[in-house]
Amino acid sequence: MNRAVMAAVLGWSASVAMAVDLQGHRGARGLAPENTLPAFARALALGVDTLELDTGVTRDGVVVIHHDLALNPDIARDQQGRWLEKKGPPLHSLAFAQLLQYDVGRLKPGTNYAKAHPDQQPVDGTRIPRLADLFEMVRQEGNQRVRFNIEIKSHPEFPDDTLAPEAFAQALLAEIRRAGMSGRTTIQSFDWRALQAAQRIAPEIPTVYLTAQQNWLDNIQAGRPEGSRWTAGVQFKDHGSVPAMVKAAGGAVWSPYFGDVDAAKMQAAKALGLKVVVWTVTDPAAAARMLDLGVDGIISDRPDLMLNLLQQRGERKLP
Repeated sequence: MNRAVMAAVLGWSASVAMAVDLQGHRGARGLAPENTLPAFARALALGVDTLELDTGVTRDGVVVIHHDLALNPDIARDQQGRWLEKKGPPLHSLAFAQLLQYDVGRLKPGTNYAKAHPDQQPVDGTRIPRLADLFEMVRQEGNQRVRFNIEIKSHPEFPDDTLAPEAFAQALLAEIRRAGMSGRTTIQSFDWRALQAAQRIAPEIPTVYLTAQQNWLDNIQAGRPEGSRWTAGVQFKDHGSVPAMVKAAGGAVWSPYFGDVDAAKMQAAKALGLKVVVWTVTDPAAAARMLDLGVDGIISDRPDLMLNLLQQRGERKLP
């Protein structure tokens, strides 16, 4: 780890003051429409340490906050208020002005997504924001403490749906630097190619290596003879564990799916000097297990429930 990265990691550690880093997932997805200014405002009001969010880049080069590579019919309505009947075009194929035509302020009733987030309050008329809009909102609120954990949403199996990893990283980092937020930001991705690019372009910004080893998402692909396309040539067979892969790739933070974490993996990560931030934890009992293992951070759709848990455990002061 070079000096710039080490200094950034030490700064990140100091910023959370040895406490658990509570991150609002997509703002506060369980309470307000995901990756929107209302969701981020709700998370800020609750007092999260970090706003977790996803980014894409439009055809005209605008860095926007959105999870899916394309418009999602579970959340997107057209100018007539009609739900999209199928997945929309890739964000990268649309200009920002075209994106603004879609309302993303309400979950489509009856979908699995809506059933999973029954407490999400709709905010009709909400649009996909620019990353610059979030930075400006935080600045206007005078919040000089909250951090940003920003995901690059590129995908090695759908290379035409986004900018290439290097160009994506360049666009995102330029926006972060333009806003003067480098010192308050980490960059995360499942696509380690993007993280390698970010490390080359901005070594002062810590990188967060996202992983999952589930049947619904597996970017490690430990059993694949030819290795994973996600991990920038850093393969499980060569290192023997995911924490060792993250370390070899130059990562400062390992961010695994919480269901993949156990005591042995935590011990291995800590021995390598990695911070561990788990995603996405909503159930307080599961969060308590993670805290008992010694995680450094929790990403949650329900930061309100996590705050209650931390207060009960004496790890957050009561308001």
